Amino acid sequence: MSEHFSVDRELFNEVMVPNYAPSAVIPVRGKGSRVWDQQDNEYIDFAGGIAVSALGHCHPALVGALKEQGEKIWHLSNVLTNEPALRLAKKLVDNTFAEKVYFCNSGAEANEAALKLARRWALEVHGEEKSQIIAFKQGFHGRTFFTVTVGGQAAYSDGFGPKPGNIDHAEYNNLDSLKALISDKTCAVMIEPLQGEGGIVAPTDEFIKGVRELCNQHNALLIFDEVQTGLGRLGSLYAYMDLGVTPDILSSAKGLGGGFPIGAMLTTTDIAQHLKIGTHGSTYGGNPLACAVGEAVLDTVNTPEVLAGVKAKSTLYVDGLNAINAKYNVFSEIRGKGLLIGAVLNENYQGKAKDFLNAAMAEGVMTLVAGASIVRFAPSLVISDDDITEGLVRFERAVAKMVK
Repeated sequence: MSEHFSVDRELFNEVMVPNYAPSAVIPVRGKGSRVWDQQDNEYIDFAGGIAVSALGHCHPALVGALKEQGEKIWHLSNVLTNEPALRLAKKLVDNTFAEKVYFCNSGAEANEAALKLARRWALEVHGEEKSQIIAFKQGFHGRTFFTVTVGGQAAYSDGFGPKPGNIDHAEYNNLDSLKALISDKTCAVMIEPLQGEGGIVAPTDEFIKGVRELCNQHNALLIFDEVQTGLGRLGSLYAYMDLGVTPDILSSAKGLGGGFPIGAMLTTTDIAQHLKIGTHGSTYGGNPLACAVGEAVLDTVNTPEVLAGVKAKSTLYVDGLNAINAKYNVFSEIRGKGLLIGAVLNENYQGKAKDFLNAAMAEGVMTLVAGASIVRFAPSLVISDDDITEGLVRFERAVAKMVK
């Protein structure tokens, strides 16, 4: 390198667009659920890169798949298909309700494809009157202009000019609010089977089954955004499997690549036929590298041991967090499912989730937030019990400092 400059947090301010405010900690390597920064400080990873690193850092199966495919072929245009994409699609179809798969690079893109497909389906099958999309307040579906408008947090979609139209928002876990909006002009209802960014909110049985029923009554497609809940995160391969509700379209990303960018939209043959040749596409979507890694993730996660392990580890977390709370009384509730857990701050600590995150980082454990008053945990699905225990010890030290 001819030019010498230090790669540090200051450089971020110098060269990066200011839409993020990253930590001063710059991780440089990871192994399993532990990460080391530039100064060689060690952290236990309870964040999983926001539910992405489903198998932790540098998992041998993923490193192996990437290296092996990296020596073969990286990219082909969509004029050609490739073996890893076909293998991954076949395994997704064999293990879900779906019959057809579309690959892209992110959750937002998978949701964008789902929404475009729903609109196209409605137009071709029912006519142009049927175009309304209903989603839910506090929902999150990505940052493209279409998906961010469908998302239920106006703060993310305001300030960019006129928004895509005919999108309405009901209240999560309130069937009456959906009943008030839905009609035969509704083309799709998009929902997270457990709200992630919106606060780790699980649906009631009555609600989620009622949503499916209302879609049936009004001939609307039910789209499940499983970007965060999918790939074993809640203890089943996809969250819909535990809910007794099958969607018409499902989006997957995050954990699917274990850290390598990939997204997928899954649906039935009948619905898929409306994305005819030329109606949608993605240059990188279905690239051999991403699909080879995705296949390794799926093969590793979709086993009875790993999925049952998620439920067991979940109990370890919840019990541990409740024990910390019994001492320090900072949480009003520990909620969530599987390894997507929210510790809800009580009235004495409203708005302080980010402070808890920073305190935890200082003690050597990486966490997340879900809104201003919830500390979120989304670790590796195969994190060792020892790492959970040690991470909770560190987290408890952070809580103790916050209470002081």
